[in-house]
Amino acid sequence: MKKIFYFIAVLFLPACLLAQTEEEAAVKKCIQNYLDGTSYNKPECIEKAFYPDANLFLSHKDKELWIVPISEYTTWFKKDNQGQFNGRMGRIISIDLFNNIALAKAEIVIPAKKIEFIDLFLLKKIQGEWKIISKSAASRSSNKSGQQILFIVSNAHYYGKSTIGTGNSFAEIVNAYNTFKTAGYNVDFVSPDGGSIPLAYINTSDTLQKQYLFDPDFMYAIKNTNKPEEIDSKNYKAVYYVGGGAAMYNVPENKQIQTIALKVYEENKGVISSVCHGTAGIVNLKTNDGKYLVAGKKISGYPDSFEQQDADYFKHFPFLIQKTVEERGGIFKFSKGNVSHVETDGRIVTGQNFQSSGDVALKIIEILNATKTNNEL
Repeated sequence: MKKIFYFIAVLFLPACLLAQTEEEAAVKKCIQNYLDGTSYNKPECIEKAFYPDANLFLSHKDKELWIVPISEYTTWFKKDNQGQFNGRMGRIISIDLFNNIALAKAEIVIPAKKIEFIDLFLLKKIQGEWKIISKSAASRSSNKSGQQILFIVSNAHYYGKSTIGTGNSFAEIVNAYNTFKTAGYNVDFVSPDGGSIPLAYINTSDTLQKQYLFDPDFMYAIKNTNKPEEIDSKNYKAVYYVGGGAAMYNVPENKQIQTIALKVYEENKGVISSVCHGTAGIVNLKTNDGKYLVAGKKISGYPDSFEQQDADYFKHFPFLIQKTVEERGGIFKFSKGNVSHVETDGRIVTGQNFQSSGDVALKIIEILNATKTNNEL
């Protein structure tokens, strides 16, 4: 009897998860209609997103609560320049779904006005379609530019086919993430399989790590990383390969992620970066001329000599980072342990360890700012 129950549970659980994923995708589509409609002056998209009797609960001048019917709101976007971008840049931050109702949060940035809106939505599935039934919003001054950085992470929970657990370095994520966020950049995550990723080396005594561990918006992004096919490379100024033992698996050989990174580098004239074991992700990259990206470049990462080569985990490494970089013509450089070490060679920025992660992000920002200044001259 127990065996039968277990068999049913195994079949039923994926079906539930699949249904949840499909419903969440439908909610995202609904909200995206609103975002596209308000960014490109498309009232028909806004109307498609909202229930006809929906209200918006806003603030205006002396009105602490200003109730705007959706029928009135859509008229704000019925302009001669319909279909043209109006400077509003929106993205979904989180979705909380239960049965046929959902809560969602979105960010709207208007860089030209140095303002940021947070929109909160209540949605309900009505006659088979998800609709926004109410929206509230608040604004504040912001330095957000709308420019985006793509963090590349791994879904690997174990070292190869072993049962030895591993994950993505939490410190390497949050140190860089916070640096980019402070500078006004948005960060997206991509992994080979999408969805949740394993985290490693979490230190709750570290103030910054503790802050982000309990940040629901940040953790939602970690739980819901994008699949490669969901990423449009044109949107990104840089890619950042996160380290941790998980970085050795699935990411380095993923062709879709390779394509994204190289398009950011070659077509967008953006930055390719990595830190610690994240450098494993760049060793297979080849530029349009057929040469390895690392050839002739100064590269850093976690040195082979620092690995515990007699430990069980090391037996499952698919390759050695330093050795592979050097075999492919790269110049591998590093310092003693536990200090930041960053190498910059053109638009390639690499760091040795988690202590380098914030400095890698700062160097990327420096390069992007210099590029922006040169383009404006």
